Amino acid sequence: MTGQPSATTGPDRLELGEGIRWTGDGVVLVDILEGRLLTTADGSDLPLREILRLPVPLGAVAPVADHPDTWIAAAGTGVCLLLPDGTPRWLATPEDRPGPSMRMNDGVADTFGRFWAGSMAYDGTEGAGTLYRVDHDGTVTPAIEGLTIPNGPAFTADGRTMYLADSAHGIVRRYPVDSDTGLVGTPEDFFTVDEGSPDGMTVDAEGAVWCAVWGTGTVRRYLPHGGLDRVVRVPAGQPAGVCLEGTLLHVTTARVGLDALGPYDGAVFTVPVDVSGAPTPAFRLAPSAPIAGALA
Repeated sequence: MTGQPSATTGPDRLELGEGIRWTGDGVVLVDILEGRLLTTADGSDLPLREILRLPVPLGAVAPVADHPDTWIAAAGTGVCLLLPDGTPRWLATPEDRPGPSMRMNDGVADTFGRFWAGSMAYDGTEGAGTLYRVDHDGTVTPAIEGLTIPNGPAFTADGRTMYLADSAHGIVRRYPVDSDTGLVGTPEDFFTVDEGSPDGMTVDAEGAVWCAVWGTGTVRRYLPHGGLDRVVRVPAGQPAGVCLEGTLLHVTTARVGLDALGPYDGAVFTVPVDVSGAPTPAFRLAPSAPIAGALA
């Protein structure tokens, strides 16, 4: 973007900042490998505030509808509910199984209140990752298997289209999603990158996709037909997550894996833009779900 506004940032430097979301009440994000859930302060020059910390990696969260200060989380080797005091109530740990050592990665709730979260091998084993869907009854079901490093997903406002990156292969695919069942249809390639890796994504009010491109210091906006619309640059090499808080673009970055650290690697940036985004949807747990009693 020619003449783009300067990015502002606070003092924090995260190992692997991702999963940034605007909830409508505030902005939350994770430092994955440190297991930390954080929130931004009022003012980009202030430190982040830690909400809770887990003894396992924390990939992403979504708020739980009608349960204040409660989250559904992609964490460790599965999915859990995080109570207001930080106590986890596990729904399932499907990646606690023989094979390569696994962890959960990015995740988000869709318009219909389902939660989607991906898994990956620590060593990047080809095809070891899975995208899981969590339904209203708390059931955790494999939705897409054979992925390597799934990132996103991100959904259109109607919830019927999902964008999902397989970062190891430099590709973002677009999937139709059945609104009633959550079943995923046959994908089509949306865009690929020749340099770096597509990472966290969000969809704006015009249906365009903003994607952090790891290894390039850029966030890119792709129009619904797949054409590149603009490039926003930040002074850190590994952008990992994005969200829109109204017309403020927030970008998380990472220090992990870098031999030489720049002064802004791992920072969280804020850049004014001219298109808005909506708050992230909440996960909706059915009152009859077996786990619902843990939230009473």
